[in-house]
Amino acid sequence: MAALLVTGTDTDSGKTVLMAALIAYWQRYCWAYRLGVFKPVQSGIGDREFYTRIFKLDQTLEQINPLWYKTPIAPPLAAAIEGQKVDLAKAWQVFSRLEAERDWVLVEGVGGLGSPMAETLTVADIAMQWRLPAVLVVPVKLGAIAAAVANVALAEQKQLKLRGIVLNCTQPRTPGQIDHWAPAEMIESLTRVPVLGVLPYLKQLKDLEVLASAAAQLNLEGIMPKAFWA
Repeated sequence: MAALLVTGTDTDSGKTVLMAALIAYWQRYCWAYRLGVFKPVQSGIGDREFYTRIFKLDQTLEQINPLWYKTPIAPPLAAAIEGQKVDLAKAWQVFSRLEAERDWVLVEGVGGLGSPMAETLTVADIAMQWRLPAVLVVPVKLGAIAAAVANVALAEQKQLKLRGIVLNCTQPRTPGQIDHWAPAEMIESLTRVPVLGVLPYLKQLKDLEVLASAAAQLNLEGIMPKAFWA
């Protein structure tokens, strides 16, 4: 399956930063191939609006985000408030069509790996059911090691294939802080999952050159199919 789930340890881990960096890299270096951007479920204003504002995507809003709820809380709770249920079958149908038409599809989850997508299903459950390999974004802060270990354990429980971990500086971080709060060697030793690199703090996600450059610093071998490397 030519698709990848970008998930995280929590809501503010930096999934959108990694998604934006990979999209910018793809549009700069892999423009001969067709990329799909997919957000199965969204509550409130956020990622789908950002992607359509920053990038030129040849997709309809429904192709990017088939399930949208106005209330900015967990999707099953937002759906219930609005008198609906999360129809993941519809999301799967849209994703299947997109995946069949594109060379690669980037899928962004909601919240963290354990966040609810429906009343009884988490992001990890959907990744397992849809057979999506994933990259886990871990924010560089105190507690990063424990967050990485806990989320990898959840991925293993759900038999989810993790290709790697990307550390993300959600705030300006010194090299010392990165080494002390999110030491790559220790995280790899405890989780047995490779750390694919560190995303620097990006105050504004509008400069496509900066985004593409940030992606280029990662170990892309663990993220995208080899045929698409620049």
